[in-house]
Amino acid sequence: MNYDWRLKKAFRGAPTLPLTEQSRYVLISDCHRGVGNSNDNFLKNQHLYFAALKHYYKQGYTYIELGDGDELWENRSMQQIIEVHSNVFWLLSKFYQENRLYLLYGNHDIVKKSPWRARQCFTSYTCPSGKKKLPLFPGITFHSGLILKDQKHKKDIYLTHGHQTDFLNSNLWPLSRFLVRYVWGPAERLGFLDPTSAAKNNHRKRHAEKKLTDWAKKEDLILITGHTHRPMIGTVHAPYCNTGSCVHPRCITCIEIQHRCMTLVKWTVNVRPDRSLYVAREELAASICIDQYSKIGL
Repeated sequence: MNYDWRLKKAFRGAPTLPLTEQSRYVLISDCHRGVGNSNDNFLKNQHLYFAALKHYYKQGYTYIELGDGDELWENRSMQQIIEVHSNVFWLLSKFYQENRLYLLYGNHDIVKKSPWRARQCFTSYTCPSGKKKLPLFPGITFHSGLILKDQKHKKDIYLTHGHQTDFLNSNLWPLSRFLVRYVWGPAERLGFLDPTSAAKNNHRKRHAEKKLTDWAKKEDLILITGHTHRPMIGTVHAPYCNTGSCVHPRCITCIEIQHRCMTLVKWTVNVRPDRSLYVAREELAASICIDQYSKIGL
């Protein structure tokens, strides 16, 4: 069983969404929302993330999360994650109520693929006042892949987390979870990095990116993943893109899709001339349009 088979399996029966000139999608991955302790890497960027989320909600974007939204290898309690980051889940629930929310699972939150887990953890949540329960994502299904169907040139965009290139993170994920939870998680607090992680090991990162690029070229499609945490928009000759993550030291990154064009974006804290702080949106690379892939026959 190789990574080619695992990637193809991720898209079997995958839901599809239309990709038109009017489509507005924001792709975000690897939030790794935690329980608010020192190992919660999401904490340092939670305000950036919430500000970006409010922007995309007001601008009519559909939010697609490409896996590892919640850190369920280091943490056992999804309920505690929701309680700590209740403002985020409140806003995500508003996307869901308007049919503008799609959540994929990655290796760190692979347990979400269980329908039972989805019903147990994501049907409702307790509001911060603790007085009543509110609907969260009732009836939601977490998918391994999602396809944006191009309505013009049929150059579809395939979305998945990207851990499928790694046997340890896909087939042997219970072992990986055990090591992260009881070995590398505690070691991280002492300053050690997990050598098995594609996000923290440059050799494994490059290896995963090459496999994903080769697969996209072979299958004649555009592939967008997360997993490695390295943001990239790709080229017309290498149709692989990566959203990056929400746990960079000073920013979060994502990919916007609008007017059938993809833009790699960074959200960060900036300073005005009067020394006041604000959340800034910055384009990291020139937009690349789906038409460009079609013209060269990829």
